[in-house]
Amino acid sequence: MGHEIASVLAGEPNLTARMATVAAMLAASFDHYLWTGFYGVDPDKREELVVGPYQGKLGCLRIAFGQGVCGTAARSRQTQIVDDVHAFPGHIACDSRAMSEIVVPVVDAEGRLIAVFDVDSDHPAAFDSVDREGLERILQDTFAD
Repeated sequence: MGHEIASVLAGEPNLTARMATVAAMLAASFDHYLWTGFYGVDPDKREELVVGPYQGKLGCLRIAFGQGVCGTAARSRQTQIVDDVHAFPGHIACDSRAMSEIVVPVVDAEGRLIAVFDVDSDHPAAFDSVDREGLERILQDTFAD
């Protein structure tokens, strides 16, 4: 999948186009992806995420660093894998069908956090270390190189 995304994005410098393409291609590739998309770091509010390109039902518009799974990933800069979102303290329920989630921090070539990539699934424990490694590689190759 990473090679397919790279070939589609070859030569495209626009950040929004890159995010939209990644979200669309990954959402179309996995049946268990309920919501797939980005929350970008708001340049005016450095400790807040704002919804970016995504595939799925209406997402939360803004998430503060440290809140929910996305805010935790943004604050810690570490990928979060949650097998049961209802057991995650402070989980923000945007879609009641979501059962598990993975959120990967996205950094640019200078190592600055620019976004988090969020995937919700309607299956419990839908994500594991293979998903983490694959998504981290795709996002690094797409946004940090």
